[in-house]
Amino acid sequence: MTMLFVCYPKCTTCKRAKKWLDEHGKEYELRDIKEENPTAEEIREWYHKSGLPLKRFFNTSGQLYKEMKLKDKLLDMSEEEQIQLLASDGMLVKRPIVVDGEKVLVGFKETEWKDF
Repeated sequence: MTMLFVCYPKCTTCKRAKKWLDEHGKEYELRDIKEENPTAEEIREWYHKSGLPLKRFFNTSGQLYKEMKLKDKLLDMSEEEQIQLLASDGMLVKRPIVVDGEKVLVGFKETEWKDF
């Protein structure tokens, strides 16, 4: 199964991650998060597989996150409400995301990706 690489092509971190994958000969299916937003089911599945807190799936440095003042609002939202919010707009989602079977990486940290 080819891994899924979910990114925003204009994002510099995503560009670095894509370059890393290419340099290491990794095969992947590229998916533009702005064109094809992850569904609530995908986010739920990735969240559980990743072992990360749900907050890590939010693009906290993004303009939309800041405009919506989510830093304060997330504290009062249920897990399901947060998942539905993430599924509503790809620009709220931290990227890149790599999904390879049972493993999920969120964001690009080269040391984590080497271990992956």
